[in-house]
Amino acid sequence: MTAVPTPFNFTLATTDGLARTGVVTTPHGQIETPAFMAVGTQGAVKGITFRDLEEAGSQILLGNTYHLYLRPGDDLIARRGGLHRFIGWNKPILTDSGGYQVFSLAERRTIDETGARFKSHLDGSSHLLTPEKAADIQAQLGSDIAMVLDECLAYPATHESARESMARTLRWAARARARQRQLRDGGADGVVVTNAGQAQFGIVQGGVFPDLRRESAEATVAIGFEGYAIGGLSVGEPPAVMYDIVGQTTPYLPAEQPRYLMGAGTPEDLVESVARGIDMFDCVMPTRNARNGQLFTSEGRINIKNARYAEDDRPPDPECRCYTCRTCSRAYLRHLYMAGEINASTLNTLHNLSFYLDTMSRIRNAIAFGRFADFRRTFLQRVSRPVVASESAE
Repeated sequence: MTAVPTPFNFTLATTDGLARTGVVTTPHGQIETPAFMAVGTQGAVKGITFRDLEEAGSQILLGNTYHLYLRPGDDLIARRGGLHRFIGWNKPILTDSGGYQVFSLAERRTIDETGARFKSHLDGSSHLLTPEKAADIQAQLGSDIAMVLDECLAYPATHESARESMARTLRWAARARARQRQLRDGGADGVVVTNAGQAQFGIVQGGVFPDLRRESAEATVAIGFEGYAIGGLSVGEPPAVMYDIVGQTTPYLPAEQPRYLMGAGTPEDLVESVARGIDMFDCVMPTRNARNGQLFTSEGRINIKNARYAEDDRPPDPECRCYTCRTCSRAYLRHLYMAGEINASTLNTLHNLSFYLDTMSRIRNAIAFGRFADFRRTFLQRVSRPVVASESAE
């Protein structure tokens, strides 16, 4: 099938091996790829304002459909004019389907062909999330990119379980696509479409089995979406396995459309996945680790709560030009963390997100100038250095 035309567009700019740069055009602006999306779970990125996020170079935000559906509710957000207007973010937004959060509820949910039935973690109320419902919620949120509902499989899983889950994801994807076409063509009773140019991405599943990944990719592409994501990775499998599956999946995804690796990951994951043809990423790691006192730097990770930094006057990363590194010493950041000051999370988050976004900018420049292989080698040698024993002690 041919994807329904929308204002969404992807233009491939340059390639260097399998690594590539491009531009994603959405109703709320353009995104230079490869790109990293900060995670705004409940319409906010924890520990940082949108002003600081934009100054750090953020091009796109990820919103969490599950949480926004439960609170404050997609109906309320639609009455406020959509998610962009409600939260005050005028750049592109991608929303997940809510599937990962629902499937992580374990004892609180059941899955069948219809969808996922779950109890809210807030008040215990019962809900049914179907592929159509996920599309409806995201239509009301008005994100620029909406993800289809998929079944998230735990690792490890048998080939049989992975095939069954993959097949269900494909059936759900076809239903989600049909629903979005209905919404575009005239809407549905009770659903307010707040962004008529919303694109929809399909999700490739199949666990760590190359044959299932190929089958899923080919069948998902046949349904016809504006972009494609690789899901079900970064869930506990060894990094080498993840890289191998990514590398064996991207050849079956259209070169003229964006490729999104969901939930990955470490700085090393970003570089290695770009080397295998990925364009978009998201992960809670830079924000979550910041709140736990771990900083990503050009020389590897540091745990700022470690006593060795109590009198360290150096910035967190001498090569970083973010506000935190320009104004704060490691000693001061350790003091804030140990004192339980809110500013510790804010300053650490600002640095970590700046590091991730700057890394993506450097990746784009390296690809554009045909230097990505050299960049990759140098970056991994520096950033992947093991943490010394005294530093890893908490």
